[in-house]
Amino acid sequence: MNNKIKNVVIAGGGTAGWMAAAALSKLIGSSINITLIESDEIATVGVGEATIPPIKTFHKLLGIDEQEMMRETQATFKLGIEFQDWHSPNNAYIHSFGVTGKECWAGEFHHFWLHGLQRGHQQDFSEYCFELQAAKANKFGLSKSLPINYAYHFDASLYANYLRKFSESLGVNRREGKIEKVIKCPQSGHITQLNLQDGSVIVGDLFIDCTGFRGLLIEQALHTGYEDWSHILPCDSAVAVQTAATQEAIPYTRSIAHQSGWQWRIPLQNRVGNGLVFCSKYMSDDEAISSLLGNIEGEVLTQPRVIKFKTGRRRKGWNKNCIALGLSSGFIEPLESTSIHLIMSGIIRLLRLFPFNGVSDSLVNEYNNKLDSELNAVRDFIVLHYKVTQRDDSEFWRHCRQMDIPASLAHKIQLFEESGRVFLDDGDIFRVDSWTQVMLGQGLMPKQHHQIANIMNDKELKQFLTGLRTSIASAVSQLPRHGDFVSRYCPAK
Repeated sequence: MNNKIKNVVIAGGGTAGWMAAAALSKLIGSSINITLIESDEIATVGVGEATIPPIKTFHKLLGIDEQEMMRETQATFKLGIEFQDWHSPNNAYIHSFGVTGKECWAGEFHHFWLHGLQRGHQQDFSEYCFELQAAKANKFGLSKSLPINYAYHFDASLYANYLRKFSESLGVNRREGKIEKVIKCPQSGHITQLNLQDGSVIVGDLFIDCTGFRGLLIEQALHTGYEDWSHILPCDSAVAVQTAATQEAIPYTRSIAHQSGWQWRIPLQNRVGNGLVFCSKYMSDDEAISSLLGNIEGEVLTQPRVIKFKTGRRRKGWNKNCIALGLSSGFIEPLESTSIHLIMSGIIRLLRLFPFNGVSDSLVNEYNNKLDSELNAVRDFIVLHYKVTQRDDSEFWRHCRQMDIPASLAHKIQLFEESGRVFLDDGDIFRVDSWTQVMLGQGLMPKQHHQIANIMNDKELKQFLTGLRTSIASAVSQLPRHGDFVSRYCPAK
């Protein structure tokens, strides 16, 4: 444990492996040697094609050119997610990025909006968010005069290839091969080397497990254990297929609820990523494939691929001298595009706690404590969508409405319903705006609001709310169409 860390071995490529290689090589590559082992014969899951805004910070940290990255990965811009039929059939709302309205020291904007409802101002909450209105209008643009909060849709496989070239140019050594055996120190239990099928040996001081659901190092070798969340996140299967684009790409992801789960549509420049997430207790694989193929547009480019998973997480993200990233660390379904974000935040956390002088309990414990709070907050946000719904038209949705949920989430729901307040936990990656948009969108209306909103008389309140809507409408009108901007800014090769 007191040996200085010089040789870092990344087991597995894909998005997780090459994100880790890119960040380590760029930021601390002069202090360590990095080897990444992957096999062309092992396919990556590669369906995570949507992101959330912090990825821009990650790219800035690495000095990645946005336009180049977007061209190479068929990327489009993302302003949020439309949730169709989640509240109830034939009902839709958008959870967008950005800020809704204007807040004050004592209360967020939604308190003033709630006060406005009581005073006869019936405009929808969505009308007070620039990014949300831009998404609905299919508009997007970048300018200093109109700052906009956004993320990306991109091809995950092309993104991994892009980061591979980036990493190899910085000295990362890629080894083609399959891992046959993980060798551990008899005394400490730490991993010391990976034996490949071709007989070669890769020795390391620190290992990063990016081997996907198998968890070849973190679970099969170190027996870390798994915390099962299927009792609150019951979907356990997905089927994915790609189709040719038939229309201009929109700047948001679509999530469409169905009888036993939900369907995603992610628009790239030349194709669309489609998938159906479902619970096998209520829907068979064949039924899921048939349902998906019956609800897509455009020429089918790939064979439907069924993916099985168990929602939950490893009991430790860092165990001994091994850190798990991506699917090897666990899986919270992709409803809010958090998978790539959790890879990124794990990498940043590792960099901040990097054990240059050897692995220590304090570093490991700090990493795992921060990971625990982050995962629990993300879990709660995802479960919120299933629990707070008006749907009772299938056995699946009745189960979701009746299921017990974590006390932390139950408190958030109760606090918002009774008082309109939202307070974030330490690990929350979603802001008050996000929690408010989703809770309102799912049909949870507060019984009261903060009385600070009453400081405005009727005339002032009308001017305040009307001014915000007018300003947003004016800003949206100045934006070009999303497809036009993409074709000028980052046309795919």
